[in-house]
Amino acid sequence: MMEATTAMSEPKEAKGGDSPSQLIDARIKELSDWRGETLARVRILIKQADPDVVEEWKWRGVPVWSHAGMICTGETYKTAVKLTFAKGASLEDPSGLFNSSLEGNTRRAIDFHEGDKIDEKALKALIRAAVALNTSVRSATRPVRSQRGPKSA
Repeated sequence: MMEATTAMSEPKEAKGGDSPSQLIDARIKELSDWRGETLARVRILIKQADPDVVEEWKWRGVPVWSHAGMICTGETYKTAVKLTFAKGASLEDPSGLFNSSLEGNTRRAIDFHEGDKIDEKALKALIRAAVALNTSVRSATRPVRSQRGPKSA
């Protein structure tokens, strides 16, 4: 089992009023090794794939990227950087990026290990697919407004 480094409540450099983006910056700086470099790289790719992505900081120290719902989390462990897609089981993965959490009905993850090359084109396609799924689900579940006018007195 991998030991999480995300158990820390906040990066050492973080201050109480820091934004999620600042907390993610601090986590990357704090890691100061291949894990920080990998987290920084996937973060850039996520932002390139979806310029409207929202960065969040949840569960006492986990970077989260959202757009009309959660896209993925970026957890760091001793031997891996894990990008977990909230609705990964519903996404097409023609490049076979998912290599972790394959047994569940909802999530799927990509574990990046030291020295792994990131298939940037495939990762961006997966991010865009996750955003498309979130936005299609959101628009499909919106309540339909009544066509009736206001009630008469």
